[in-house]
Amino acid sequence: MPTYEYECTICGTHFTRWQHFTDPPVQVCPRGHHAVRRVFSPPAIVFKGSGFYVTDNRNNGNERPKTTEREEGEKATTAAD
Repeated sequence: MPTYEYECTICGTHFTRWQHFTDPPVQVCPRGHHAVRRVFSPPAIVFKGSGFYVTDNRNNGNERPKTTEREEGEKATTAAD
């Protein structure tokens, strides 16, 4: 069930409510005022690790993909065969 944050425009009280998606928005603040608005904030998502940045998984088109020493050795042995 999502948590929604509200603010009273009269007294400035911030409060949260757990509501279903189908529930109507809250109309009254805990102090009884009838001027309530829903506060929108960015989601709390944190991306960690590699692969989440443009520079991690793309090249400029001019650069060859980086290879490890082991891959270079395998290429040399297959070319000699």
